[in-house]
Amino acid sequence: MKIWTIANQKGGVGKTTTVASLAGSLVKRGFRVLMVDTDPHASLGYYLGIDSEQLPCSLYNLFLNNKTLTQDGVQMHIVPTNVEKLDLLPSTMALATLDRSLGHQEGMGLILKKALHLVEDRYDFVLVDCPPVLGVLMVNALAASEHIIVPVQTEFLALKGLDRMVKTMLLMGRSKNIQYSYTIVPTMYDKRTRASSAALVQLKQDYNDELWNDVIAVDTKFRDASLSHLPASHYAPRSRGVLAYNRLLDYLTARELSHVKIS
Repeated sequence: MKIWTIANQKGGVGKTTTVASLAGSLVKRGFRVLMVDTDPHASLGYYLGIDSEQLPCSLYNLFLNNKTLTQDGVQMHIVPTNVEKLDLLPSTMALATLDRSLGHQEGMGLILKKALHLVEDRYDFVLVDCPPVLGVLMVNALAASEHIIVPVQTEFLALKGLDRMVKTMLLMGRSKNIQYSYTIVPTMYDKRTRASSAALVQLKQDYNDELWNDVIAVDTKFRDASLSHLPASHYAPRSRGVLAYNRLLDYLTARELSHVKIS
């Protein structure tokens, strides 16, 4: 089971769209996929037509019962989506209280990793959607991850958010004596604007080694897909946005195969 975390310390850069799009494309390739929503806003659930506030269990309950986790216990918190082989571990607004109520407890940064380990035989891929705030939820998501995907909107302010995200990964990596593996993905690219072109040039100058050498262009089909509660791969499979995410998926899976061969 491969675990990818989609993270950035700036909101509105396309994290949830990236999770839903990559997950949908993975399912279309025959993989069993679990999406994990660690953002208290629960945008991923709403994207797929799931209101987590109406569910009996969510990720929040796993944190509350972290000392007694079992495979069946984790699985009962997971809900199916309207896409076959695509499941969701939903968020809830209560997650916003975790840092205050449980963040001080020992081992709180590894709960998601332990939970996912218990269901690793049931899924081929896990994609984790992160909140844009450094706290116990992002720490859990990064600790569980094998590779981090960092979407960054191609505009100036988003580049500042990227700087913070990279520094966070460096600091956390030093504290755990590991080096995080990550790919920066330019999103919402509009070739008609100087801002997008300038931001892309800056990304290539500053992060060339970690930068995916392509872009996710602006595409209204993403918005339409969310209104239909479907991944864009299932709503508009030939749209330019979906084709771009398919290229990204080709890149990421090729990277995984390369990594296996090297190790």
